[in-house]
Amino acid sequence: MTVQIYDAPKSGHCHRVRLAASLFGVPHTLIPITSLEGERKGAAFLAINPLGQIPAIVDGDAVIRDSNAILIYLAEKYVPGSGWIPDDILARARVNEWLSVASGVMFRGPNMARLIKLFGKPADHAEAVAVSQVLFKMMDEHLKDRTWLVGDRPTIADIACYSYIAVANEGDLDIAPFSNIRAWLAAVEGLEGFVPMVRS
Repeated sequence: MTVQIYDAPKSGHCHRVRLAASLFGVPHTLIPITSLEGERKGAAFLAINPLGQIPAIVDGDAVIRDSNAILIYLAEKYVPGSGWIPDDILARARVNEWLSVASGVMFRGPNMARLIKLFGKPADHAEAVAVSQVLFKMMDEHLKDRTWLVGDRPTIADIACYSYIAVANEGDLDIAPFSNIRAWLAAVEGLEGFVPMVRS
């Protein structure tokens, strides 16, 4: 049995899940929401996620919603003890901090800038740029003497934070000045099983 991933190719949230499944070697099937009648607002998908949000996965009888919750589930079920979620309680707390960044500042910054420029979302691009700049400066400083966001190996924190920064240019954001972020992106892209974010 394979994990079913309800997916939209250009969604960074969905890319997190595709990337994790590939890095963890999880057998999976992608189900594009465009193949469902009514897409996210149709009965078929609302039966999976009543909020109509992507991604979502079905693994046997288990239905998991929210990209970060899915990362935790896949890591704990399919690659337990592998280090993707650290055993050390403080390191796990650091990973959780970055998951919060991915669902908060990352959402309001790089994700929002991309939604505005690429998909015409009516929102304040200047504000999204300002949020992104604070995030990029913080991340670049954090990565100054390290390869990964937490510890000495990749964790789900790296997976959660990668996608929207990798396509930051699609939101008219420039990561060229941030050499440590660029090196980190390259490190993620060098992982065995890496799958790229779909670009527009």
